[in-house]
Amino acid sequence: MIDLTGKTAIVTGASRGLGRAVVLLLAEAGASVGIAYRNRAREARETLREAESFGIAGWTRAGDLAEPREAGLLFAHALERWASVDILVANHGVWPPCEAALEEMTDLQWERTIAVNLNSVFRLCREAARRIAEGGRIVLVGSTAGQRGEAFHADYAASKGALASFAKSLCVELAPRGITVNCVAPGWIDTEMAEPAMRGGGREAIEKRIPLGRVARARDVAGPVAFLCSDLARHVTGEVMNFNGGSVLAG
Repeated sequence: MIDLTGKTAIVTGASRGLGRAVVLLLAEAGASVGIAYRNRAREARETLREAESFGIAGWTRAGDLAEPREAGLLFAHALERWASVDILVANHGVWPPCEAALEEMTDLQWERTIAVNLNSVFRLCREAARRIAEGGRIVLVGSTAGQRGEAFHADYAASKGALASFAKSLCVELAPRGITVNCVAPGWIDTEMAEPAMRGGGREAIEKRIPLGRVARARDVAGPVAFLCSDLARHVTGEVMNFNGGSVLAG
């Protein structure tokens, strides 16, 4: 039922994990996909190869989105290859795995997390506001941590919480052009980013706090992202959609 034939999509943080799953699902639905990544060239090429097996035309581009110029360069790269960009999925981000009480958190950690998780999304969406096609779709990847907080990871929680209000603000600005802006807020996902937290009994402890009793697979969240990119969600905008197995209800 999700048909994205003829659509073009940029997905950031797309060489692995959730980003990779989103790329493959969008490609399966017929969208041509641009894979933006920072430094995982081999994984990006593998993701592109698998995406193109669905008969779409895609590309990869390396770049650090924390650098102020990169958002503009990414859209310029896309528009050299496509007549327009229809979809932006801002999935990239960092989660410093070592716990840091706020009284001990360094300026460097705080500023790097905010630069990658928030400032870069502002610049990406600024480019999208200028250049995305009428009726386009913007999906920001937040986190459960952005709504309930995460002790000893205040930098991450603050950056992801800001994305929720950012989406609500931007959706009103872009609505007259038929562009929707939504935020997905997943809980734990079985990806490389979360792997340090899963070690030494960590996975079992996490699953005990999830009513469904399992950590999500990347495709569990990629499906809702694809929905928000489709015409099925044409009347959904400014929403923060939670995908966490019920963990926010479990205390």
